[in-house]
Amino acid sequence: MNPGHFYALPQSPQTLKQLLMISGYDRYFQIARCFRDEDLRADRQPEFSQIDMEMSFIDVEDIIELNEKMLKLIWKEIKGIDVGSIPRMTYQEAMDRFGSDKPDTRFAMEIKDLKSQVKGSGFKVFDDVLDRGGIVRGIPVPGGSTFSRGQFDKLTEIAKRGGAKGLVWVKNELNQAPTSSVSKFFSPEKLMQILDAVGAKPGDAALVIADDFDPACASLSALRLHLGRELGLIDQSKYYFLWVVDFPLLEYSPDEKRWVARHHMFTSPKDEFFDDLIQNKEASYGKMLAKAYDLVCNGYEIGGGSIRIFQNSIQQAVFKLLGMSEEEAQKKFGFFLEALKYGTPPHGGIAWGMDRLVMLLCETDAIRDVIAFPKTAKATCLMSDCPSEVSRDQLVEVGLRLSPQAEKFIEEAGKKN
Repeated sequence: MNPGHFYALPQSPQTLKQLLMISGYDRYFQIARCFRDEDLRADRQPEFSQIDMEMSFIDVEDIIELNEKMLKLIWKEIKGIDVGSIPRMTYQEAMDRFGSDKPDTRFAMEIKDLKSQVKGSGFKVFDDVLDRGGIVRGIPVPGGSTFSRGQFDKLTEIAKRGGAKGLVWVKNELNQAPTSSVSKFFSPEKLMQILDAVGAKPGDAALVIADDFDPACASLSALRLHLGRELGLIDQSKYYFLWVVDFPLLEYSPDEKRWVARHHMFTSPKDEFFDDLIQNKEASYGKMLAKAYDLVCNGYEIGGGSIRIFQNSIQQAVFKLLGMSEEEAQKKFGFFLEALKYGTPPHGGIAWGMDRLVMLLCETDAIRDVIAFPKTAKATCLMSDCPSEVSRDQLVEVGLRLSPQAEKFIEEAGKKN
């Protein structure tokens, strides 16, 4: 009906539900069907449902209280389990202790900082990483002193898939001096200090990664979860819930060479960062925290949300920080900025992944088990065989044509199949 114009598929009804709060509705609840075009995992599908809510005149404590009540009711009614109090952990603490912002806290193997044990050791890999502001951290491996070289090689591959450039192992041999993949650089006393620092007992081992913060955390988290499963350290009958709070407001994108929103561009910073935001103090961008929160269960994020920006000046400052000109902001979000001028109530919300919630309640780790007609890992539907090619007549009908690059891609894909 409108050739040359397009609908976009947003990840959530974010601006629409905020407009409802601005217009005078005090609360909104919806089970919303969503489509998300991104990488797929065992706990993620391109099509999913979310239990979405937005409320006016609330703060973080109100959101947490309401959602804890819902969570406790669900687990009591369906599983017969009394959840009890749900602990909270800051984003930074979660990353430091578990290497993940959705940690599985059913087992220990926590990450330990090894900077003081290895700094100035003369081992160039560690020294170079620390000199550029990176980290050296490790985890204990129960019974790891019996691991073979092949097992450590497999763990090294897991670490590399997480982004690390390599992996160092140290064995706490029973009744022997410790051994390591870097024994020639460290004395037995120094190796023992590393083992003690990570909490590796006699018969255990330590895995150590030296890298920038993000790849080091991702790799250690991947190793921790892999070993937790392999060594039978996880009690599959337990549900460990956790609120993760105080997320960073922004993160720097090396590819785009600019700051981007960690959650989304309507998330409110904590009050103490308002002035720095309005004054464009870039030195503070990496320190800014958001009024954002995630609900985590057994290493899965089952819900996430934030308190929203309700001041026009703060919202415009965020748009500017993200590289959006005034003209672009008006073109894309003029209706929203206009609404913010007329006295917007403080408001916020959260969305639960309903399919992931059902996955946990059904005690499976594959979301496809609880979805009718799930998509494959390549986002294809085996039942309807889509996405599929269309004829040129169909493309002409909707005013589209394929670029030469797309034509070539389809041709090469056809040859492979």
